[in-house]
Amino acid sequence: MLKDITTQRLIALSLAGLALLNFPLLVLWDKDIYVLGWPLLPFGLFLVWGILIVALAWVMERGKTK
Repeated sequence: MLKDITTQRLIALSLAGLALLNFPLLVLWDKDIYVLGWPLLPFGLFLVWGILIVALAWVMERGKTK
């Protein structure tokens, strides 16, 4: 089994990213709404992508200190 907590967190974040960037949830954002001048779909994609990058960096850096 996966005994290292960092590995488990990375797998969980990967699965969350896969779920958030999958087709059924993308359809929810495909509206004619603008946020800060951007259509909602690209704004949501970049927001989720950025949050995933920050979360993955946080998990990796936290794992080095222990």
